[in-house]
Amino acid sequence: MNIVQPIRNKRLLEDFKNKLKERGDKYYIMCVIGLNTGLRIGDILKLKVLDVIDTHISIKEQKTGKYKRFLINTNLKNELKTYISKEKLTEDDFLITSNKKDSNGNKKAISRIQAYNILKSVGNELGIQNIGTHTLRKTFGYHHYQTFKDVAVLQQIFNHSAPSITLKYIGITDDIIDSTISTFSL
Repeated sequence: MNIVQPIRNKRLLEDFKNKLKERGDKYYIMCVIGLNTGLRIGDILKLKVLDVIDTHISIKEQKTGKYKRFLINTNLKNELKTYISKEKLTEDDFLITSNKKDSNGNKKAISRIQAYNILKSVGNELGIQNIGTHTLRKTFGYHHYQTFKDVAVLQQIFNHSAPSITLKYIGITDDIIDSTISTFSL
């Protein structure tokens, strides 16, 4: 089994976002939410418009059952407003909608499998190796760490038990090992 990695290169990350936008605004907004909050894909797919119209996203995490609160930064807020308006979504609608409807005729959220397939397809198109739904979360963590160098904050965001777990999770440990080996020679 391959472990997914963050997208480290910012230009490649922009290409990735643009390709997702070409495939559909819902895939783009799914990506932008993940990259700006670090939420797991299962939690992103459960978001409704009502969940994102305030200053924070407050959710009960699907995996841990714990309540978390995430700030919606200005750029994400603007992207969400544009998307919600363009898609003519109501407060009770899922943000990332499928073409399928539930028994009441309401649109359902896309599945994890659909999210994985679109991310994997775009990743393959761009030559990105080891990509999956966790790539968004790991990419958030990687770039957050590169910007602020504060593993304690990320550890708390990700709810990890130790800084070493967080550094390994976002690929920093691999980067450090690679840099020591690249200049090591006997």
